[in-house]
Amino acid sequence: MKLIILSGISGSGKTTFLKALEDIGFFCVDHFPLVLLKKFSELISLIGDRIDKFAFVVDIREREFFDTGREVLKEIKEKFNGELIFLESTDEALMKRFKETRRLHPLYTPANIKEALDEERRLMGWIKDMADSVLDTSNLTPHELRRFVLSVYGKDELKMKINLMSFGYAYGIPPQADLVFDVRFLPNPYFVEDLREKNGLSKEIGDYISSWEGFDKFFLLLLDFLLYLIPLFEKEGKSYLTICIGCTGGKHRSVYVLSALEERLKDTGYDISTVHRDIDR
Repeated sequence: MKLIILSGISGSGKTTFLKALEDIGFFCVDHFPLVLLKKFSELISLIGDRIDKFAFVVDIREREFFDTGREVLKEIKEKFNGELIFLESTDEALMKRFKETRRLHPLYTPANIKEALDEERRLMGWIKDMADSVLDTSNLTPHELRRFVLSVYGKDELKMKINLMSFGYAYGIPPQADLVFDVRFLPNPYFVEDLREKNGLSKEIGDYISSWEGFDKFFLLLLDFLLYLIPLFEKEGKSYLTICIGCTGGKHRSVYVLSALEERLKDTGYDISTVHRDIDR
């Protein structure tokens, strides 16, 4: 079992860090009271081996439990070989982030946010001293911090998940779409009586559409475009990318093009799922 206990100064990136862990399969809990860590052993026994990666955030919001929580945190760390990570940043970086996000510091006083940060560092000092590692995020953007988490803890789960979806414009564009491509310019099998009742997964439909003289050039351009874009979305920090291909009814052209894309993309190493939303309409 892998246990990460995340702590740090407010504004140092704990939320970004935790969300990245969640994306690679960690069971994550924010704002976790220290006293409840006593129940962690019971939780583990209840869920068995269904979950093997846990991450909790313990920070200044739990200060009411600091007096009784020190020994509990130490005990949990030792018992489960937990890794305690403490995030830090300079006052300049933190004050800039609070200004940009317009969020209040948990110890906010009208007088001076610098005083609140100083007090937080004083109260959180014992957790920092107990930490296995201290990470200064002053010069990291949220995307860079996320990439750091994925590179350290993600291992084989670094690749973005790609959802391919065919649809019919007659039934609306999928609201979850990130990229939408319209293939209504392709010859429509609906107007061929022998093909009308078949769908884009059949060989007959595939042969009919791919025989159009411009299909090969179109498909290679589309494939090259996606192979160029996908790594850029991944670099930007997206965990999921939904690519939608649409035709009039979502039964013939979009289904065939999407299936052809799936065949070409499956060897890229990405986790790919395919949905033909309107194929049975």
